[in-house]
Amino acid sequence: MNIDSLLAISPIDGRYSNKCAELQEIFSEFGLIKRRVLVECTWLEALCDDKRIKECKALSAKERAALRKIAAEFSVKDAQRIKDIEKTTNHDVKAVEYFLKEKLASCASLTSGKDSASPLASRSEFVHFGCTSEDINNMSHALMLRDGQKVLRGAMDEMTKVIVQMAKRYAKVPMLAHTHGQPASPTTVGKELAVVSQRLKRQAAEIDRLVMPAKMNGAVGNFNAHLSAYPDVDWEKLSGKVIKTLGLRQNRLTTQIESHDGIAELFDAIQRWNSVLLDFDRDIWMYVSMGYFKQRTVKGEIGSSTMPHKVNPIDFENSEGNLGLANAVMGFMARKLAISRMQRDLTDSTTLRNMGVGFGYTLIAIRSTQKGLGKLELNKERLAEDLDHNWEVLAEPIQTVMRKVGMDHPYERLKELTRGRRVNAEIMRDFVAALPLPKADKERLMRLTPSTYVGIAEKLAKLA
Repeated sequence: MNIDSLLAISPIDGRYSNKCAELQEIFSEFGLIKRRVLVECTWLEALCDDKRIKECKALSAKERAALRKIAAEFSVKDAQRIKDIEKTTNHDVKAVEYFLKEKLASCASLTSGKDSASPLASRSEFVHFGCTSEDINNMSHALMLRDGQKVLRGAMDEMTKVIVQMAKRYAKVPMLAHTHGQPASPTTVGKELAVVSQRLKRQAAEIDRLVMPAKMNGAVGNFNAHLSAYPDVDWEKLSGKVIKTLGLRQNRLTTQIESHDGIAELFDAIQRWNSVLLDFDRDIWMYVSMGYFKQRTVKGEIGSSTMPHKVNPIDFENSEGNLGLANAVMGFMARKLAISRMQRDLTDSTTLRNMGVGFGYTLIAIRSTQKGLGKLELNKERLAEDLDHNWEVLAEPIQTVMRKVGMDHPYERLKELTRGRRVNAEIMRDFVAALPLPKADKERLMRLTPSTYVGIAEKLAKLA
Protein backbone atom coordinates (compact mmCIF):
# COMPACT_ATOMS: atom_id res chain seq x y z
CA MET A 1 0.00 0.00 0.00
CA ASN A 2 1.45 3.33 -1.04
CA ILE A 3 1.19 6.64 0.81
CA ASP A 4 -1.71 7.87 -1.34
CA SER A 5 -3.86 4.84 -0.54
CA LEU A 6 -2.93 5.04 3.15
CA LEU A 7 -4.37 8.54 3.17
CA ALA A 8 -7.56 7.63 1.27
CA ILE A 9 -10.80 8.42 3.07
CA SER A 10 -12.72 5.63 1.35
CA PRO A 11 -11.50 2.01 1.63
CA ILE A 12 -12.43 1.67 -2.05
CA ASP A 13 -9.42 3.85 -2.85
CA GLY A 14 -7.41 2.61 0.11
CA ARG A 15 -7.50 -0.83 1.72
CA TYR A 16 -9.54 -2.49 -1.04
CA SER A 17 -8.27 -0.56 -4.06
CA ASN A 18 -6.60 -3.66 -5.54
CA LYS A 19 -9.99 -5.43 -5.64
CA CYS A 20 -11.63 -2.82 -7.86
CA ALA A 21 -8.75 -1.16 -9.72
CA GLU A 22 -10.44 -1.52 -13.13
CA LEU A 23 -13.22 0.79 -12.00
CA GLN A 24 -10.84 3.69 -11.45
CA GLU A 25 -10.62 4.60 -15.14
CA ILE A 26 -14.41 4.48 -15.38
CA PHE A 27 -15.79 6.24 -12.30
CA SER A 28 -13.00 8.66 -11.45
CA GLU A 29 -12.97 12.34 -12.33
CA PHE A 30 -10.69 11.37 -15.19
CA GLY A 31 -13.22 8.80 -16.36
CA LEU A 32 -16.02 11.37 -16.41
CA ILE A 33 -13.94 13.99 -18.24
CA LYS A 34 -12.72 11.44 -20.79
CA ARG A 35 -16.27 10.47 -21.67
CA ARG A 36 -17.34 14.11 -21.88
CA VAL A 37 -14.63 14.62 -24.49
CA LEU A 38 -15.81 11.54 -26.38
CA VAL A 39 -19.40 12.80 -26.44
CA GLU A 40 -18.38 16.29 -27.60
CA CYS A 41 -16.18 14.90 -30.39
CA THR A 42 -18.90 12.49 -31.54
CA TRP A 43 -21.41 15.34 -31.63
CA LEU A 44 -19.08 17.58 -33.62
CA GLU A 45 -18.40 14.79 -36.11
CA ALA A 46 -22.14 14.26 -36.59
CA LEU A 47 -22.65 17.98 -37.23
CA CYS A 48 -19.89 17.96 -39.84
CA ASP A 49 -21.50 14.98 -41.55
CA ASP A 50 -24.88 16.66 -41.95
CA LYS A 51 -24.97 18.44 -45.33
CA ARG A 52 -27.71 20.78 -44.18
CA ILE A 53 -25.31 22.35 -41.65
CA LYS A 54 -23.20 23.98 -44.35
CA GLU A 55 -21.14 26.21 -42.08
CA CYS A 56 -19.80 23.11 -40.30
CA LYS A 57 -17.85 21.78 -43.25
CA ALA A 58 -17.52 18.09 -44.02
CA LEU A 59 -14.43 16.40 -42.64
CA SER A 60 -11.64 15.04 -44.76
CA ALA A 61 -10.36 11.59 -43.87
CA LYS A 62 -7.34 13.12 -42.11
CA GLU A 63 -9.50 15.58 -40.21
CA ARG A 64 -11.87 12.84 -39.08
CA ALA A 65 -8.93 10.75 -37.88
CA ALA A 66 -7.48 13.73 -36.01
CA LEU A 67 -10.80 14.49 -34.32
CA ARG A 68 -11.29 10.90 -33.23
CA LYS A 69 -7.71 10.76 -32.00
CA ILE A 70 -8.45 13.53 -29.49
CA ALA A 71 -10.95 11.26 -27.74
CA ALA A 72 -9.16 7.97 -28.33
CA GLU A 73 -5.82 9.14 -26.92
CA PHE A 74 -7.21 11.30 -24.13
CA SER A 75 -4.72 11.25 -21.26
CA VAL A 76 -4.44 12.18 -17.60
CA LYS A 77 -2.38 15.16 -18.77
CA ASP A 78 -5.28 16.27 -20.96
CA ALA A 79 -7.67 15.89 -18.02
CA GLN A 80 -5.39 18.04 -15.89
CA ARG A 81 -5.42 20.73 -18.57
CA ILE A 82 -9.22 20.74 -18.41
CA LYS A 83 -9.10 21.04 -14.60
CA ASP A 84 -6.72 23.99 -14.98
CA ILE A 85 -9.16 25.69 -17.36
CA GLU A 86 -11.97 25.00 -14.91
CA LYS A 87 -10.17 27.09 -12.28
CA THR A 88 -11.01 30.08 -14.48
CA THR A 89 -14.40 29.05 -15.86
CA ASN A 90 -15.68 27.56 -12.60
CA HIS A 91 -17.71 25.34 -14.91
CA ASP A 92 -16.58 21.80 -15.64
CA VAL A 93 -18.32 21.22 -18.98
CA LYS A 94 -17.39 24.65 -20.34
CA ALA A 95 -13.79 23.81 -19.52
CA VAL A 96 -14.11 20.74 -21.77
CA GLU A 97 -15.41 22.94 -24.58
CA TYR A 98 -12.48 25.35 -24.28
CA PHE A 99 -10.03 22.45 -24.13
CA LEU A 100 -11.42 21.03 -27.36
CA LYS A 101 -11.15 24.38 -29.09
CA GLU A 102 -7.47 24.44 -28.07
CA LYS A 103 -6.99 20.94 -29.44
CA LEU A 104 -8.70 21.77 -32.73
CA ALA A 105 -6.49 24.83 -33.12
CA SER A 106 -3.35 22.75 -32.50
CA CYS A 107 -4.00 20.25 -35.30
CA ALA A 108 -1.92 22.27 -37.78
CA SER A 109 -0.11 19.21 -39.08
CA LEU A 110 -3.09 18.55 -41.30
CA THR A 111 -2.36 21.60 -43.42
CA SER A 112 0.36 22.04 -45.98
CA GLY A 113 1.93 25.01 -44.26
CA LYS A 114 3.43 24.80 -40.80
CA ASP A 115 2.28 28.28 -39.82
CA SER A 116 -1.21 28.12 -41.27
CA ALA A 117 -4.21 27.59 -39.05
CA SER A 118 -5.63 24.13 -38.47
CA PRO A 119 -8.59 23.39 -40.76
CA LEU A 120 -10.34 21.81 -37.78
CA ALA A 121 -10.24 25.15 -36.01
CA SER A 122 -12.84 26.46 -38.46
CA ARG A 123 -15.38 24.19 -36.72
CA SER A 124 -14.53 25.48 -33.24
CA GLU A 125 -17.84 27.25 -32.69
CA PHE A 126 -19.66 24.02 -33.44
CA VAL A 127 -18.10 22.38 -30.40
CA HIS A 128 -20.96 22.04 -27.91
CA PHE A 129 -23.30 23.53 -30.54
CA GLY A 130 -26.90 23.75 -29.29
CA CYS A 131 -26.01 21.74 -26.20
CA THR A 132 -26.73 22.29 -22.57
CA SER A 133 -24.23 20.84 -20.11
CA GLU A 134 -26.64 18.11 -19.22
CA ASP A 135 -26.61 16.86 -22.82
CA ILE A 136 -22.95 16.04 -22.35
CA ASN A 137 -23.18 14.92 -18.73
CA ASN A 138 -26.12 12.53 -19.04
CA MET A 139 -24.48 10.75 -21.93
CA SER A 140 -21.13 10.62 -20.14
CA HIS A 141 -22.76 9.17 -17.03
CA ALA A 142 -24.60 6.62 -19.17
CA LEU A 143 -21.30 5.58 -20.78
CA MET A 144 -19.68 5.27 -17.35
CA LEU A 145 -22.51 3.05 -16.16
CA ARG A 146 -22.39 0.98 -19.33
CA ASP A 147 -18.65 0.40 -18.94
CA GLY A 148 -18.92 -0.22 -15.20
CA GLN A 149 -21.73 -2.67 -15.84
CA LYS A 150 -19.44 -4.68 -18.13
CA VAL A 151 -16.83 -4.96 -15.36
CA LEU A 152 -19.41 -6.02 -12.77
CA ARG A 153 -21.07 -8.52 -15.08
CA GLY A 154 -17.74 -10.14 -15.85
CA ALA A 155 -17.04 -10.58 -12.14
CA MET A 156 -20.58 -11.77 -11.48
CA ASP A 157 -20.38 -14.45 -14.16
CA GLU A 158 -16.94 -15.57 -13.01
CA MET A 159 -18.16 -16.11 -9.46
CA THR A 160 -21.45 -17.70 -10.51
CA LYS A 161 -19.45 -20.16 -12.61
CA VAL A 162 -17.64 -21.28 -9.44
CA ILE A 163 -20.98 -21.91 -7.70
CA VAL A 164 -22.25 -23.85 -10.74
CA GLN A 165 -19.15 -26.05 -10.68
CA MET A 166 -19.65 -26.72 -6.97
CA ALA A 167 -23.34 -27.53 -7.54
CA LYS A 168 -22.49 -30.20 -10.10
CA ARG A 169 -19.59 -31.55 -8.05
CA TYR A 170 -21.77 -32.00 -4.96
CA ALA A 171 -24.99 -32.93 -6.77
CA LYS A 172 -25.19 -36.33 -5.04
CA VAL A 173 -23.97 -35.34 -1.58
CA PRO A 174 -26.92 -35.55 0.85
CA MET A 175 -27.40 -32.79 3.40
CA LEU A 176 -29.90 -32.18 6.16
CA ALA A 177 -31.98 -29.15 5.27
CA HIS A 178 -32.99 -26.61 7.89
CA THR A 179 -36.25 -24.66 7.79
CA HIS A 180 -36.73 -22.10 10.56
CA GLY A 181 -33.32 -23.29 11.77
CA GLN A 182 -34.73 -26.73 12.57
CA PRO A 183 -33.89 -30.08 10.92
CA ALA A 184 -36.03 -30.61 7.82
CA SER A 185 -36.37 -32.96 4.86
CA PRO A 186 -32.93 -33.78 3.42
CA THR A 187 -31.62 -32.28 0.20
CA THR A 188 -28.20 -32.35 -1.47
CA VAL A 189 -25.44 -29.78 -1.23
CA GLY A 190 -25.41 -29.44 -5.00
CA LYS A 191 -29.12 -28.74 -5.28
CA GLU A 192 -28.95 -25.91 -2.73
CA LEU A 193 -26.02 -24.39 -4.60
CA ALA A 194 -27.94 -24.74 -7.87
CA VAL A 195 -30.76 -22.67 -6.39
CA VAL A 196 -28.28 -19.86 -5.73
CA SER A 197 -26.70 -20.06 -9.18
CA GLN A 198 -30.08 -19.85 -10.90
CA ARG A 199 -31.16 -16.90 -8.77
CA LEU A 200 -27.94 -15.06 -9.63
CA LYS A 201 -28.34 -15.81 -13.33
CA ARG A 202 -31.90 -14.56 -13.35
CA GLN A 203 -30.97 -11.23 -11.78
CA ALA A 204 -27.92 -10.92 -14.05
CA ALA A 205 -30.24 -11.32 -17.06
CA GLU A 206 -32.32 -8.42 -15.74
CA ILE A 207 -29.17 -6.28 -15.61
CA ASP A 208 -28.26 -7.29 -19.17
CA ARG A 209 -31.73 -6.32 -20.40
CA LEU A 210 -31.17 -2.67 -19.56
CA VAL A 211 -29.76 -0.24 -22.12
CA MET A 212 -28.97 3.15 -20.64
CA PRO A 213 -31.20 5.96 -21.94
CA ALA A 214 -29.73 9.30 -22.97
CA LYS A 215 -30.78 12.67 -24.34
CA MET A 216 -29.18 15.37 -26.47
CA ASN A 217 -31.98 17.85 -27.03
CA GLY A 218 -30.98 21.17 -25.51
CA ALA A 219 -31.82 23.31 -22.52
CA VAL A 220 -35.30 21.97 -21.77
CA GLY A 221 -35.53 19.06 -24.19
CA ASN A 222 -37.19 20.75 -27.17
CA PHE A 223 -34.24 21.54 -29.52
CA ASN A 224 -35.13 25.24 -29.14
CA ALA A 225 -31.67 26.62 -29.93
CA HIS A 226 -30.97 24.06 -32.64
CA LEU A 227 -34.04 25.02 -34.64
CA SER A 228 -33.35 28.72 -34.30
CA ALA A 229 -30.15 28.21 -36.31
CA TYR A 230 -31.12 25.35 -38.63
CA PRO A 231 -34.90 24.95 -38.84
CA ASP A 232 -34.70 22.41 -41.67
CA VAL A 233 -32.50 19.90 -39.83
CA ASP A 234 -34.19 16.86 -38.27
CA TRP A 235 -32.43 17.39 -34.95
CA GLU A 236 -34.25 14.59 -33.19
CA LYS A 237 -33.02 12.10 -35.77
CA LEU A 238 -29.49 13.53 -35.74
CA SER A 239 -29.16 13.38 -31.95
CA GLY A 240 -30.67 9.89 -31.95
CA LYS A 241 -27.96 8.77 -34.37
CA VAL A 242 -25.22 10.11 -32.06
CA ILE A 243 -26.78 8.43 -29.04
CA LYS A 244 -27.10 5.10 -30.86
CA THR A 245 -23.52 5.38 -32.15
CA LEU A 246 -22.34 5.47 -28.53
CA GLY A 247 -24.36 2.36 -27.67
CA LEU A 248 -27.12 4.13 -25.75
CA ARG A 249 -30.90 4.46 -26.13
CA GLN A 250 -32.57 7.76 -27.00
CA ASN A 251 -35.07 9.20 -24.55
CA ARG A 252 -37.18 11.58 -26.66
CA LEU A 253 -39.21 13.07 -23.81
CA THR A 254 -37.10 14.89 -21.22
CA THR A 255 -36.74 18.15 -19.34
CA GLN A 256 -33.28 19.69 -19.16
CA ILE A 257 -32.11 16.42 -17.65
CA GLU A 258 -32.56 12.85 -18.69
CA SER A 259 -34.93 11.61 -16.00
CA HIS A 260 -32.47 9.11 -14.47
CA ASP A 261 -35.16 6.45 -14.34
CA GLY A 262 -32.83 4.21 -16.31
CA ILE A 263 -30.11 4.65 -13.69
CA ALA A 264 -32.63 3.79 -10.98
CA GLU A 265 -33.62 0.64 -12.88
CA LEU A 266 -29.98 -0.43 -13.21
CA PHE A 267 -29.22 0.21 -9.55
CA ASP A 268 -32.35 -1.67 -8.47
CA ALA A 269 -31.35 -4.62 -10.65
CA ILE A 270 -27.83 -4.69 -9.21
CA GLN A 271 -29.26 -4.45 -5.70
CA ARG A 272 -31.41 -7.55 -6.32
CA TRP A 273 -28.37 -9.47 -7.54
CA ASN A 274 -26.43 -8.26 -4.50
CA SER A 275 -29.22 -9.38 -2.16
CA VAL A 276 -29.03 -12.90 -3.56
CA LEU A 277 -25.28 -12.95 -2.99
CA LEU A 278 -25.69 -11.56 0.53
CA ASP A 279 -28.20 -14.33 1.28
CA PHE A 280 -25.66 -16.85 -0.01
CA ASP A 281 -22.89 -15.36 2.14
CA ARG A 282 -25.00 -15.79 5.25
CA ASP A 283 -25.93 -19.38 4.40
CA ILE A 284 -22.32 -20.35 3.74
CA TRP A 285 -21.36 -18.67 7.04
CA MET A 286 -23.94 -20.88 8.78
CA TYR A 287 -22.75 -24.03 7.02
CA VAL A 288 -19.17 -23.26 8.05
CA SER A 289 -20.26 -22.75 11.67
CA MET A 290 -22.16 -26.08 11.54
CA GLY A 291 -19.09 -27.85 10.20
CA TYR A 292 -20.63 -28.72 6.82
CA PHE A 293 -17.74 -26.91 5.20
CA LYS A 294 -14.19 -26.66 6.46
CA GLN A 295 -11.87 -23.83 5.47
CA ARG A 296 -8.40 -24.51 4.16
CA THR A 297 -5.82 -22.64 6.16
CA VAL A 298 -3.47 -20.20 4.46
CA LYS A 299 0.07 -20.19 5.75
CA GLY A 300 0.79 -17.04 7.74
CA GLU A 301 -2.85 -16.03 8.16
CA ILE A 302 -4.22 -15.44 11.66
CA GLY A 303 -7.85 -16.08 12.55
CA SER A 304 -7.88 -14.45 15.96
CA SER A 305 -5.40 -12.29 17.84
CA THR A 306 -5.95 -14.38 21.01
CA MET A 307 -7.40 -17.74 19.89
CA PRO A 308 -4.87 -19.57 17.70
CA HIS A 309 -7.26 -22.38 16.70
CA LYS A 310 -9.74 -20.16 14.85
CA VAL A 311 -10.21 -20.07 11.09
CA ASN A 312 -12.83 -17.39 10.67
CA PRO A 313 -15.13 -17.10 7.60
CA ILE A 314 -13.87 -13.55 7.10
CA ASP A 315 -14.27 -13.47 3.31
CA PHE A 316 -18.02 -14.07 3.53
CA GLU A 317 -18.34 -11.57 6.37
CA ASN A 318 -16.37 -9.02 4.36
CA SER A 319 -18.62 -9.61 1.37
CA GLU A 320 -21.77 -9.24 3.45
CA GLY A 321 -20.65 -5.91 4.85
CA ASN A 322 -19.65 -4.52 1.48
CA LEU A 323 -22.88 -5.67 -0.14
CA GLY A 324 -24.79 -3.82 2.56
CA LEU A 325 -22.85 -0.66 1.79
CA ALA A 326 -23.32 -1.09 -1.96
CA ASN A 327 -27.07 -1.53 -1.63
CA ALA A 328 -27.38 1.39 0.77
CA VAL A 329 -25.63 3.74 -1.68
CA MET A 330 -27.41 2.48 -4.79
CA GLY A 331 -30.74 2.31 -2.99
CA PHE A 332 -30.47 5.96 -1.98
CA MET A 333 -29.39 6.99 -5.47
CA ALA A 334 -32.20 5.06 -7.14
CA ARG A 335 -34.76 6.82 -4.95
CA LYS A 336 -33.17 10.26 -5.11
CA LEU A 337 -32.23 10.50 -8.80
CA ALA A 338 -35.79 9.98 -10.00
CA ILE A 339 -36.74 13.29 -8.32
CA SER A 340 -35.87 16.74 -9.70
CA ARG A 341 -37.68 20.03 -9.18
CA MET A 342 -39.52 21.13 -12.33
CA GLN A 343 -37.20 21.21 -15.35
CA ARG A 344 -33.93 21.06 -13.42
CA ASP A 345 -32.20 21.29 -10.10
CA LEU A 346 -28.64 20.37 -9.20
CA THR A 347 -29.23 17.85 -6.42
CA ASP A 348 -28.56 15.05 -8.91
CA SER A 349 -25.15 16.43 -9.87
CA THR A 350 -23.32 15.76 -6.62
CA THR A 351 -25.22 12.49 -6.16
CA LEU A 352 -24.15 11.15 -9.55
CA ARG A 353 -20.51 11.66 -8.66
CA ASN A 354 -20.90 8.75 -6.24
CA MET A 355 -22.04 6.19 -8.82
CA GLY A 356 -18.74 4.36 -8.62
CA VAL A 357 -19.08 3.85 -4.86
CA GLY A 358 -21.90 1.32 -5.24
CA PHE A 359 -20.07 -0.42 -8.06
CA GLY A 360 -16.84 -0.49 -6.05
CA TYR A 361 -18.37 -2.05 -2.94
CA THR A 362 -20.19 -4.59 -5.12
CA LEU A 363 -17.01 -5.64 -6.92
CA ILE A 364 -15.10 -5.90 -3.63
CA ALA A 365 -17.87 -8.12 -2.24
CA ILE A 366 -17.94 -10.43 -5.26
CA ARG A 367 -14.22 -10.99 -5.08
CA SER A 368 -14.35 -11.59 -1.34
CA THR A 369 -17.02 -14.26 -1.78
CA GLN A 370 -15.05 -15.90 -4.59
CA LYS A 371 -11.93 -15.91 -2.44
CA GLY A 372 -13.88 -17.53 0.37
CA LEU A 373 -15.29 -20.21 -1.91
CA GLY A 374 -11.77 -21.07 -2.97
CA LYS A 375 -10.92 -21.98 0.64
CA LEU A 376 -13.90 -24.29 1.26
CA GLU A 377 -13.69 -28.06 1.64
CA LEU A 378 -16.85 -30.12 2.00
CA ASN A 379 -16.98 -32.09 5.26
CA LYS A 380 -18.89 -35.19 4.14
CA GLU A 381 -18.38 -36.91 7.48
CA ARG A 382 -20.09 -34.08 9.34
CA LEU A 383 -22.94 -34.03 6.82
CA ALA A 384 -23.47 -37.78 7.21
CA GLU A 385 -23.32 -37.52 11.00
CA ASP A 386 -26.00 -34.85 11.09
CA LEU A 387 -28.29 -36.90 8.86
CA ASP A 388 -27.85 -39.98 11.01
CA HIS A 389 -28.77 -38.00 14.14
CA ASN A 390 -32.08 -36.85 12.67
CA TRP A 391 -34.12 -39.89 11.69
CA GLU A 392 -37.23 -38.01 12.74
CA VAL A 393 -37.18 -36.27 9.34
CA LEU A 394 -38.57 -39.52 7.94
CA ALA A 395 -41.84 -38.78 9.71
CA GLU A 396 -42.81 -36.89 6.54
CA PRO A 397 -42.61 -39.78 4.05
CA ILE A 398 -44.08 -42.28 6.51
CA GLN A 399 -47.18 -40.21 7.26
CA THR A 400 -47.53 -39.44 3.55
CA VAL A 401 -47.71 -43.15 2.71
CA MET A 402 -50.13 -43.68 5.62
CA ARG A 403 -52.36 -41.00 4.11
CA LYS A 404 -52.17 -42.71 0.72
CA VAL A 405 -53.56 -45.98 2.06
CA GLY A 406 -56.23 -44.27 4.16
CA MET A 407 -54.95 -44.87 7.69
CA ASP A 408 -56.47 -42.83 10.52
CA HIS A 409 -54.68 -39.75 11.88
CA PRO A 410 -51.25 -40.36 10.27
CA TYR A 411 -49.93 -36.85 10.90
CA GLU A 412 -50.96 -36.87 14.54
CA ARG A 413 -49.44 -40.31 15.15
CA LEU A 414 -46.08 -39.28 13.71
CA LYS A 415 -46.25 -35.97 15.58
CA GLU A 416 -46.68 -37.87 18.85
CA LEU A 417 -43.74 -40.09 17.98
CA THR A 418 -41.25 -37.49 16.80
CA ARG A 419 -42.05 -33.92 17.82
CA GLY A 420 -39.39 -32.40 20.08
CA ARG A 421 -37.42 -35.62 20.52
CA ARG A 422 -34.61 -37.54 18.88
CA VAL A 423 -35.63 -40.69 17.05
CA ASN A 424 -33.10 -43.25 15.86
CA ALA A 425 -33.21 -45.78 13.05
CA GLU A 426 -34.47 -48.59 15.29
CA ILE A 427 -37.46 -46.61 16.60
CA MET A 428 -38.49 -45.48 13.12
CA ARG A 429 -38.21 -48.95 11.61
CA ASP A 430 -40.10 -50.54 14.49
CA PHE A 431 -42.88 -48.00 13.93
CA VAL A 432 -43.03 -48.78 10.21
CA ALA A 433 -42.88 -52.52 10.81
CA ALA A 434 -46.00 -52.33 12.99
CA LEU A 435 -48.03 -50.48 10.36
CA PRO A 436 -50.60 -52.42 8.29
CA LEU A 437 -49.18 -51.20 4.98
CA PRO A 438 -49.02 -52.90 1.57
CA LYS A 439 -45.84 -54.95 1.24
CA ALA A 440 -44.22 -52.74 -1.45
CA ASP A 441 -44.89 -49.55 0.52
CA LYS A 442 -43.57 -51.05 3.74
CA GLU A 443 -40.39 -52.39 2.11
CA ARG A 444 -39.71 -49.02 0.49
CA LEU A 445 -40.08 -47.20 3.81
CA MET A 446 -37.94 -49.75 5.63
CA ARG A 447 -35.10 -49.17 3.18
CA LEU A 448 -35.36 -45.41 3.47
CA THR A 449 -32.70 -43.44 5.40
CA PRO A 450 -32.22 -39.73 5.91
CA SER A 451 -29.35 -39.76 3.41
CA THR A 452 -31.44 -41.43 0.68
CA TYR A 453 -34.58 -39.36 1.27
CA VAL A 454 -33.58 -36.56 -1.12
CA GLY A 455 -36.23 -36.72 -3.84
CA ILE A 456 -34.93 -35.49 -7.21
CA ALA A 457 -32.33 -33.19 -5.63
CA GLU A 458 -29.49 -34.69 -7.70
CA LYS A 459 -31.39 -34.11 -10.94
CA LEU A 460 -32.22 -30.54 -9.93
CA ALA A 461 -28.60 -29.84 -9.01
CA LYS A 462 -27.61 -30.50 -12.59
CA LEU A 463 -29.82 -27.61 -13.71
CA ALA A 464 -27.29 -25.18 -12.20
